Amino acid sequence: MARPRLICLLLALLTLLLYLPVWQHGYIVYDDNLYVTENRMVQRGLSWAGAKWAFTTLHASNWHPVTWLSHMLDWELFGANAGAHHLVNVLFHATNTVLLFLLLCRMTVSLWASALVAALFAWHPLHVESVAWIAERKDVLCAFFGMLALHGYVQYSRSGDRRAYFCSLFCFALGLMAKPMLVTLPFVLLLLDYWPLKRARSFLRLAVEKWPFFLLTVVSCVITIIAQREEAMVDLERQPLSARVANAVVAYASYLAKTVWPSDLAIIYPLDRQIQPGHVALSTITLSVISLFA
Repeated sequence: MARPRLICLLLALLTLLLYLPVWQHGYIVYDDNLYVTENRMVQRGLSWAGAKWAFTTLHASNWHPVTWLSHMLDWELFGANAGAHHLVNVLFHATNTVLLFLLLCRMTVSLWASALVAALFAWHPLHVESVAWIAERKDVLCAFFGMLALHGYVQYSRSGDRRAYFCSLFCFALGLMAKPMLVTLPFVLLLLDYWPLKRARSFLRLAVEKWPFFLLTVVSCVITIIAQREEAMVDLERQPLSARVANAVVAYASYLAKTVWPSDLAIIYPLDRQIQPGHVALSTITLSVISLFA
């Protein structure tokens, strides 16, 4: 037990050290204004009126009450001190790194492989945006509850303890209320059933077992579509389905390339309206080969 504890300590300390410069960073005029600097409800701190607003508003084209409550608590504790807001993100990220390492160790019993994956999660340049940007609190919060949900599910799969199942479901709900990006978690659970949990059941039974997770996913997707319909979504006439599929395939391959060689990183990657068929074909072949190999 001493070695995993030491690795946890090193992962957390090195992550905190790496991101320590954010203490001197300020706000940026890109979403930070929507979430903090120009948001009067957040700047009132924690209150019943603020909690009611958090659970009923679609401000910033999202329904994420847990994220709003987190920002309100930050303002209650630190006021306009941007460095403190940044450091809360860093603390969540360091915690998520440790949770990921422990989760992988628990599932695979591969100490050093788990440490390597956790280190890449913690320190890879692609992940900087989620940590060093105050408005991305929703990202680190979502990851935090997602990790807890996975830990609960692993406990349930090993022991059959229904309390662990419902704990996992509850954390999943909190994660969705931090950022709806977590909607794919039920599918991740099915993949984990296959490997490394190796649960000897039929696929249909495993899918039915997770119906509450899928129900929350559907509800979250509907709410997100309603929230983003006016400002963050484009209709099929302006962006046809074929172009969306082509962009998705190329984007997957591009992110894989940036994982290996992180360069030309940005907050937004503008949509390429002239995607070359050759790029789509090469990206499709690459993804197919990797998937088949996996």
